[in-house]
Amino acid sequence: MLALADRSADWVDQALRDLEKAEQSMQAARHEWACFAAHQAWGHTLTRLWAVLPQQDWQPGPPEGIEDRLRLLDGFYIPTRYPDSYPEGTPGEHFGRLQSEQALLHARAITEWIRAALASRR
Repeated sequence: MLALADRSADWVDQALRDLEKAEQSMQAARHEWACFAAHQAWGHTLTRLWAVLPQQDWQPGPPEGIEDRLRLLDGFYIPTRYPDSYPEGTPGEHFGRLQSEQALLHARAITEWIRAALASRR
């Protein structure tokens, strides 16, 4: 059986780049892209965590309110990219700094938790 290389570090590195892009987009008032990039960051790391570590072994445990954090971030996946998500206007007209800040806050918390959980298995 062919063993696959552990690419967890690559997934975490990409998530950190996604967070960096989210921050840059927020500073440039491209809030829809900030929210989408923040969504991508946690998606990259959480997918990897599920792939390499059984849930009962997640140490440290998930941050408080993770379900609410994930729900908030998940709500940014489609409407940040598709104009037909709204009756009129572009996604850029429907997202502002408040959404960017919230997306980054929660994506950072989730990404840092996953980073720690992946590091704990080594």
